[in-house]
Amino acid sequence: MKVLSKFLGVCMLAIAFTSCVDKKETQSEEMNTPEEVKKEAKETPDIADQHFGMTGKIWHNYLEIKLALTNADADEVQSAAEGMADSFSEERAEMKALAQQMAETNDLEEQRKVFAAFSEKAGPMFEDALDGGTIYKKFCPMAFNNEGAYWFADIEEINNPYFGDKMLKCGSVKKTIKK
Repeated sequence: MKVLSKFLGVCMLAIAFTSCVDKKETQSEEMNTPEEVKKEAKETPDIADQHFGMTGKIWHNYLEIKLALTNADADEVQSAAEGMADSFSEERAEMKALAQQMAETNDLEEQRKVFAAFSEKAGPMFEDALDGGTIYKKFCPMAFNNEGAYWFADIEEINNPYFGDKMLKCGSVKKTIKK
């Protein structure tokens, strides 16, 4: 009986050892650095972009700005807003000026105010340009000392760009836009 126990113990150790060796081999996959992930994300268009035609780049930048505001990342807001401003022609000079304002300030609260103004101006453009899929018009009643503010998103879940972590889920979907 003791011989059988020792034999089983040795077998278990051999199995455990070989399974660990296999795991080490599969775990040797290369991981991307955050810079590589960002670069890849910028090169890959959002699915929602495909439903906007020429407005797709602006929509993509808008979503980047919304995410950066939600994450309280003023530098990323500036970067995405700069890209957005470059996308506008002179026929949309007012929206271009708002995008440039976001790009020129690193004050997060100022960026949020300009983003709210931009959302009001850009909403009809997004609605008109949408030729497939769904976007959501959302509202936060507590933004800017209870004046409230709208924003647009490509998902139904609330992630508030006006309060970020402080009140991430504050708001509601006011309109679902489908084409």
